[in-house]
Amino acid sequence: MSALAYKAKGNAITVLEDFTFEAPKTKNYIDLIKNLNLTDKKTLLVLGDTNKNVYLSSRNLQGAKVVTASDLNTYDILNAENLILAESSIKALETILNK
Repeated sequence: MSALAYKAKGNAITVLEDFTFEAPKTKNYIDLIKNLNLTDKKTLLVLGDTNKNVYLSSRNLQGAKVVTASDLNTYDILNAENLILAESSIKALETILNK
């Protein structure tokens, strides 16, 4: 929880509506990162549920990592320069942190 608070204080968290890609294409993920102005930064995208197309679209990119909320860990949060949260991941994180 403190790692998330640290990122929030540094304005390094972006929240997006839930989304999906029709096919696993790296270009789609690059466009997403460009639209968020995070092109040259290490990013961590946290999804509420597993999304194979989003994961496959990002795996060829250096500095980009995609995880589900249940797989999130402190190292990944602090290692990334920017945290991108899908809306569904926030609810999942609240559930996990309130246990």
